[in-house]
Formats: sequence, C-alpha cells, structure tokens
Amino acid sequence: MMGLIKKLWYNPLLREIVRFLIVGGVATVVDFLTMSLVLYLMQPEIYPDFLSIFLGGTAEPTTLATVIGTGAGFLVGLAFNYIFSVIFVYKEKGRSKTVGGFFLFAVLSAGGLGIHLLGMYLGYDLLHINEWIIKIVLTAVVLVYNYLTRKIFIFRKNTRAAELAAENGAAECAAENGDAPDQSESDAAGLAAENGDIPDCTKDITDNNDKGAR
Repeated sequence: MMGLIKKLWYNPLLREIVRFLIVGGVATVVDFLTMSLVLYLMQPEIYPDFLSIFLGGTAEPTTLATVIGTGAGFLVGLAFNYIFSVIFVYKEKGRSKTVGGFFLFAVLSAGGLGIHLLGMYLGYDLLHINEWIIKIVLTAVVLVYNYLTRKIFIFRKNTRAAELAAENGAAECAAENGDAPDQSESDAAGLAAENGDIPDCTKDITDNNDKGAR
C-alpha cells in the first residue's frame, strides 16, 4: 500500500493536480476574504466588527455592496490564481507569461464562473436539487474544466519555439565548425528540440579536431 502511495505521489501529473487544487483552494479563500473586506468597509453600520460579516450583521448588505464585493473578490482571486499557477502549478509555462496568456486565463476563468452560475440556476431553481449537493457537483465540474482548459490552451509546451532554438543552435555549431548542416542534421535538431536538448558545440569541435589530426 505504501509503495503504491509513493508511486502515485512521484507521478508528475498527480503532483501537478495536487498543486492545482492547493492554489485553487487558497484562491477561493482570498476571494471570500476580499469580498468580506469590501462589505466591511462599505457598510460599517451593519457590521460592528470584521468577524460579524461571517456570523451575520445587524441587517442585510445592499445590492451595490454585494455586487462590488463579489466582483472585487473574483478579480483578486483570479490574479492570485494566475500568479501561482505560473510559478507553482504547471511545469510547462507555454504562453502564460504574456498579456494574451493572462487575458485567456481570465476568459477561461469567467467561463468556469458562467458554468457554475448556470448550473446553480438549472439545478436549484428549475430542478429543485438541494443547493449544497448541486454546489459540490458543480465545484468538481468547474475544477476539471479549469485544469484541462488551462493546461491545453495556456500551459502547454511550445514545441515550435523549442525546434527553432535547436535549429539555431545546430546552425551556430555548424558555423563554428565550418560545416553546413544537411537534412539529416536538421531532422536531428528537430528531434533534439522535442526532447528539450541543446546541441553541444564543444563535442562537434572536438570531433572535427580529431578528424584533422588523423
């Protein structure tokens, strides 16, 4: 049993999923705390202290305060989730460190929010399923949606960039050795790029020197 647990733990995909769940959980807490802080600052007359936000104030908060608090919580939670997804969750960074990558992250997250809201409307309002049951089901669905869409569309290996880097490295090696790379060398460079390898110019120079000595 322990051997199976160790094997699963050292699986890169499983560890990535665990990191994803940790960051998502903390981002949710950040979202709730941000909304609570906005409500506390906007309506101090109904919240005598910060803890009363969670225990219940002296009255219901206004719609404006609730909307602003919800929006602020979503944005702050989104920023937190994005930053830690880049530096902690996914090994492959893909296009995440670009403006376009951030906006795509935001659009995909908004899509997850839309799924959650639509599901609550269909499940609770129309089908009259218990709110906590539908909440748990939708949370699981959105978690899977968020993980897969981010991994597929944002945090995926940029194979073309790796191929170009390997080809440029092979060309530099050839220039240093005075050789012109043939088609087989280009194919090898592409294979090296897929494997994440960088051509070793030193090895080529040494091989050419050995040929000259012979």
